[in-house]
Amino acid sequence: MEGYIARGLDEGARLTTGGGRPAGLDRGWFVEPAVLTDVDNTSVVAQEETFGPVLTIRPYDGEDEAVRLANDSAYGLAGTIWTADTEHGTSVARRIRSGTVGMNGYVPDIGSPYGGVKSSGPGRELARRDSRRTSSRSRSTGRDVRVVSRGPSPAGRTSPA
Repeated sequence: MEGYIARGLDEGARLTTGGGRPAGLDRGWFVEPAVLTDVDNTSVVAQEETFGPVLTIRPYDGEDEAVRLANDSAYGLAGTIWTADTEHGTSVARRIRSGTVGMNGYVPDIGSPYGGVKSSGPGRELARRDSRRTSSRSRSTGRDVRVVSRGPSPAGRTSPA
């Protein structure tokens, strides 16, 4: 994780919080959750799956650009959409090429099929022949959309999605 954070900084990102070793844990696999802003979408930290407590924040202008940035990676394991309008959020989720999408949070349903798309891995773990119970098919794209969790809408938050 420290290498990803350092690489992000070398590529122009700005560390706004965290990223060091927690106090008293100078040995082992521990790193403070890190938030990187001003991240260029072509940087390694934006393009690869870090599997650690590293959040990258990328600016965007409008919903179409946000979807383009989300899909502009060789990976597609999981994502989240934050919105007060869950119906519209579901329509945006259908445009995201990701194995699963959380709405206003992400709590995986361990009883539902899961897995990524693109280089995040083929297939679905726990998949059954008939997965209509856990997915909806988008007529326009033909891709499965799995909204794995629906949290409450963020209080007082407005969003294009």
